[in-house]
Amino acid sequence: MPVDLTKMARTEFTAALNQICSERRITPESVIASIEEALVAAYRKDFGDDETLDFFAELDPVVGSAKIFKAPKDKPEAKKDITPPGFGRIAAQTAKQVILQKIREAEKDAIIGEYQDKIGSLVNGMVLRFDGQFIICDIGRGHALMPPEEQGKDERYHLNQRLTLYIKDIQETIKGKQIIISRADPALVKALFKREVPEVNSGAVEIKVIAREAGSRSKVVVASTQSGVDPVGSCVGQKGVRVQSVINELGGEKIDIIEYSTDPVKFISAALQPADNLEIKINEKTRTAEITVPEDQLSLAIGREGQNARLAAKLTGYKIKLKSPKGTKHTAKKDDLEHEIDKLELSSRTRNSLVEVGITTVADLKKRTAAELTEIRGLGPKALEEITAKLG
Repeated sequence: MPVDLTKMARTEFTAALNQICSERRITPESVIASIEEALVAAYRKDFGDDETLDFFAELDPVVGSAKIFKAPKDKPEAKKDITPPGFGRIAAQTAKQVILQKIREAEKDAIIGEYQDKIGSLVNGMVLRFDGQFIICDIGRGHALMPPEEQGKDERYHLNQRLTLYIKDIQETIKGKQIIISRADPALVKALFKREVPEVNSGAVEIKVIAREAGSRSKVVVASTQSGVDPVGSCVGQKGVRVQSVINELGGEKIDIIEYSTDPVKFISAALQPADNLEIKINEKTRTAEITVPEDQLSLAIGREGQNARLAAKLTGYKIKLKSPKGTKHTAKKDDLEHEIDKLELSSRTRNSLVEVGITTVADLKKRTAAELTEIRGLGPKALEEITAKLG
């Protein structure tokens, strides 16, 4: 016997059905089909199941009736109405839940569509919660996901922290479409300069390339597209106010601004700043630059843990070989790793926790016992499992 939805339930159902179909531009039939599937699931949960039978529901939104049928799997035409007494309440609740879920999906789709047009731009956000190594941020109209690889390696995040974020992508995940945000992408630096420097925003100054080790240092190569415009001066600003605004947004990350040159000697020399008085020999065939550096400038040219030379190699695309008059040598390539342990490809949080306490080589890591590693801030049982698996 069909069960009758109350008059109020019928009215609410019809209004909600019209709303969802209008907003999502879908047919009422598809929504009704979803409700019927949910009704069958509700019936099976409350009244049991039989694997030899097929169960299906029929919902008539006009008269407000819902029926449950069963039929042998091999005789679908031999259906029998098995609608139990009191099922009207279950049907009304189920219909309401499905409609609300569809409305939530419609709202999420609308938000995703809105941010689809904002990929490549900045957004202000606030740390909402942590999901393992992922960070969920409130970005106004919706929530966005910051994966471990998109987090600044030296940044520490906390609840309600306000951040400037780069909208990197919209990706399909097991939880549906997600807005992906970044604090590590070099494009974040570019977008910040575009916001802070009118000449960059107008196109009078072009950012050619950025080499970045997020949270530590970036080298930004700029060029003028208009005569009379100083690209470096424009980005630095009067008394350094423009570049300092970018640095502040990046939590104190150091930034070197370099003027682009088509002359590789001049370009490489600028890329290795603050070291100067360099003698550079270029081999275009091997894309190698052999550079003699004064003894008192060698540490500046190499940088802390090789960072300055490594970023210069990434900027210019040349393999950089540094040597001093006394014979001290250092080589940097554009694909060099920042630390030896980076070749283990550990998750960002595990890697950062190790580097923070000075564990930067595989040998350093192997020396530590499990007990010693668990005492390091940020390393838990899952991190230990990851380290053990990576070390083999």
